[in-house]
Amino acid sequence: MKTYWIQGAATLALASALGMAAATAADKPAALIIAQGGLGDQSYNDLAFSGFEKAAKETGIEGKPVESKDVVAQATEILRRASDADFGLIIDLEYSHGEPMLEVAKDYPDTKYVILNQVREGANIASILFQEQEGSYLAGTLAALVTTDTSIKGINAEPIIGVIGGTKSAGIDKFIAGYIEGAKAANPDVRVKVAYSNNFGDPAIGLQMAKAMFEEGADIVYQVAGGTGMGVIQAAKETGHYAIGVDTDQDGIAPGSVLTSMVKRTDVAVESVFEDYAADKFPAGQTVTFGLKENGVGLSEMKHSKDLIPAAILEKVETAKQDILSGKIKVWNVVDQGYPDYLK
Repeated sequence: MKTYWIQGAATLALASALGMAAATAADKPAALIIAQGGLGDQSYNDLAFSGFEKAAKETGIEGKPVESKDVVAQATEILRRASDADFGLIIDLEYSHGEPMLEVAKDYPDTKYVILNQVREGANIASILFQEQEGSYLAGTLAALVTTDTSIKGINAEPIIGVIGGTKSAGIDKFIAGYIEGAKAANPDVRVKVAYSNNFGDPAIGLQMAKAMFEEGADIVYQVAGGTGMGVIQAAKETGHYAIGVDTDQDGIAPGSVLTSMVKRTDVAVESVFEDYAADKFPAGQTVTFGLKENGVGLSEMKHSKDLIPAAILEKVETAKQDILSGKIKVWNVVDQGYPDYLK
């Protein structure tokens, strides 16, 4: 599947390249706008793209990923050029494109748009939300219980864990708030170090920041920073501590050094909305939510670490999961409820 790039003011001549001039609405191809960090991040973008590829194959509708070196600054240009190229469906993974999408979508009423991780009102826009705070709560619960259990290799007695986000934004802080809430519920005395890399594609920054946290007493660091988070995992491997992966199952990147991963099933969401489009059931004007209940978020299978963790800890994490599913625990949602005091 060829990737089309938008660079500067270069023309995105996709319509002619794909031979869409005579396409009917049902035949029009789909575009997936790749977010910061790009393809190859082994995280958010790659997982979403896998669902996109699967849906394209299953539906027979052609799909094209679209990338830009400056995806944030070129938001409106990217959306307009993709719309002019006559795509019938444009799925956008970039959080910063929410506002520009409102403007562009009005000018292309026959094009269907999808924005992830936020709600944007529009007759031809579908919004996809994930309950990342629910999966992150479980990650925090696990981390807080593990961080003082010195029977586990690489764990010190200090109740200190960390988290590194890509940017300080509601979309990222939704993960972080859930992580802190879960950790504090499991151990009120735990300290959670919070930092932001302000970058989603630089593993060297992640490596440096994670090593600093480990040196300050943390033995587990959750990464919510896309490709930058690869450096967090590398730091855990090099120092003999633990990382928690995000978005996709990253446990196998450094087997034994990744405690777990908070899997966010962007592949399931993208595949679902693509198939709805193909079946003429596109959820226009609607918000579709994927949480623990929908298997949209959750912890990885922990293939490389489960044997290291005492059964009593795993049972407590499972109890927390069941309490969220039953409604006994309602995890704080930064997007809906604003910022809790512990993260202001």
